[in-house]
Amino acid sequence: MKIRRLEPADIGACERILHALPEWFGIEESNRAYIRDLDTLLSYVAIVDGEVAGFLSLKHHFPTASEIDVLAVERSLHRRGVGRALVERAEAGLRAAGVALLEVKTLGPSNPDEGYRKTREFYTALGFLALEETATQWGPDNPSLIMVKVLGSRT
Repeated sequence: MKIRRLEPADIGACERILHALPEWFGIEESNRAYIRDLDTLLSYVAIVDGEVAGFLSLKHHFPTASEIDVLAVERSLHRRGVGRALVERAEAGLRAAGVALLEVKTLGPSNPDEGYRKTREFYTALGFLALEETATQWGPDNPSLIMVKVLGSRT
C-alpha cells in the first residue's frame, strides 16, 4: 500500500468509492461537496494494487487545528489498515506543519446505527476522544459527535 497526495486523475475513483458506501455517504449533496473540495483541500489517497482504494481530505480551520473532512475506503478493504494509514499520513503532515489538534465529526452514539458505531470505534482506536454530541449541526435525527486528537503542543 502507498499513501500519496491526491492527483486530479484520482477524483473519479474517489467518487466511485463514496457511491459504493451509501450507508455512510448517502446524502448526494454532501457527496458532491466532498468531491468538489478534493482538489482544494489537502487530500491523500491510498493506492492498493495500483488502484485508489481510499481517500482522506483535511480542512484547516486555524494554524493550530484541522479537521478530517472526509475519509472513505473501499468496502472490501475495511479493517485492513487502509483508513489507519491515511489518518497516520495526514497526522504526520499536520504535525510537521505545527498543527496541534485534529478534529473529526461523525454520527453520535445517541443514534444506534451499527456502521457508525464501528466508525466511532475506529477513531477511538486511533486516539480520538469524544468531545461533544450535538443535534444542532445535522438535526435531531443525525446527532453530530465531535471527536478530537491532540497531535502535539504549540510552543
